Amino acid sequence: MSPALDDADQSFMQLLRAQPDATIAGLCQAAGVTATAVRQRLSRLQSLGLVTRVTIRTGRGRPFHQYQLTNAGHRVLGDNYAELALLLWDSVRQIEDPAIRNEVLGRIRNRLAARYGGGGSGSTLEQRMTALQQSLSEQGFQMEVGSRDGLPLLRERHCPYHELAQADAGICDLEQQVYEAVLGVPLVLTQCCRQGQGICEFQPQITPLQ
Repeated sequence: MSPALDDADQSFMQLLRAQPDATIAGLCQAAGVTATAVRQRLSRLQSLGLVTRVTIRTGRGRPFHQYQLTNAGHRVLGDNYAELALLLWDSVRQIEDPAIRNEVLGRIRNRLAARYGGGGSGSTLEQRMTALQQSLSEQGFQMEVGSRDGLPLLRERHCPYHELAQADAGICDLEQQVYEAVLGVPLVLTQCCRQGQGICEFQPQITPLQ
């Protein structure tokens, strides 16, 4: 998922893309703002991993800095995949042969489980859930671990597949299967953004003693 950027961030990054070796002075001139404003914007984008600073040394003069978009920054500017994702998901769901369709969906589930579950594991469900929450948060998901009736639960504050979910609830089933594969326990989706409840909440189908 992409980091939250406002219009000013996007415009500033467009300037950086147009000036691959931008300096503070050059950005001030291009944006028509003060050096302080430019430095604040650069600092914010650097903290998000979207901009990097390169130190240039020439002869005996003082070194100076140039600023460039990172690969992540370039991806964000080109991050307009919603329509493509909808088309790809629809194509998968329309595969007529159930065995082939399930095979494709299974591969997607396994790839996602490997991606989100690769950050660590734990001997208890709560430890595994915390590791999953941390992995998802690093991907930009708004996740937290809570508890109810002595059991940990996973709470998602913003649906990462909003447009897909509005078109087809099957993506919710896939997401649940991914989390089940990572955690090693069956889950129940007790609340769902798609149903207007504001959050998605996944609760394990086990007793506290298990």
